[in-house]
Amino acid sequence: MIWAVSDKDLNALGARCAKLKGVSGYSVAFGEVTIEAEAGAIISVLTQLKEGAAFQFQQMVDLCGADYPNRPKRFDVVYHLLSMTKNRRIRVKIQTDEATPVPSVIPVYPVAEWFEREAFDMYGIAFADHPDLRRLLTDYGFEGYPLRKDFPMSGHVEVRYDDEQKRVVYEPVKAVEFRNWDFLSPWEGAEYAKPGEGYPYVIPGDEKAGK
Repeated sequence: MIWAVSDKDLNALGARCAKLKGVSGYSVAFGEVTIEAEAGAIISVLTQLKEGAAFQFQQMVDLCGADYPNRPKRFDVVYHLLSMTKNRRIRVKIQTDEATPVPSVIPVYPVAEWFEREAFDMYGIAFADHPDLRRLLTDYGFEGYPLRKDFPMSGHVEVRYDDEQKRVVYEPVKAVEFRNWDFLSPWEGAEYAKPGEGYPYVIPGDEKAGK
C-alpha cells in the first residue's frame, strides 16, 4: 500500500534538510523533495540524512548523472535515498565539472561503489578516493563517455573480429551512406505524402517518386 504524502509534509521535510550544513536549498515536485548540496560537503550531508533521527534515510536506491553542457559545471550528480522507517524518499543533487572529482560516498553507502563506476563510465565524472574507479559497462577500448550530450550517436570507434589477425580490432566509425539522416520529429509536421488513393508514399530525397 502506498501512502500519499502532502505537500505540507514534504515542504516541512525540505525545510529541515535546508538547515543541514552544506545544503543550499530545496524544492518539492511530483511528490518528492529535492535538495541541492555543495559537492565538497556531500559526505557530511548524506551522513546526516542517514543517521539523523528526523531523517533516517538508510538506503541509497540509485546514484546517477545528468549533463548540461552549456553550464560551467556541466554535470549533476544525483543521489536517490529511501527511508524505510519513515516511508519517505529524497533526492540530493550536487554539481561538478569535467576536471573536479566528487568525494566518493562509499563510506556512507557502500552500494555506491558500482553506482559511481557507472557514472564515471557513462559521463566521465570522477570520484575521489574510490577504491576501484574503472569502466563498468563499456568495452576496454571504448573512447569517450556515451551519455554526454555532445557524444556522437555512432560513437568514435567500431569493433569487429579480424579473421587474418584472429582477434578483435577497433577501427574508426565508417560513414553509413544508406542511413536516413532526417532528424525532424514526425510530431513536428513533416510534409511526407501519405499512402492512399492518389497519394503514393514519397521517400524524402527521391524526386522521381510519386511521378
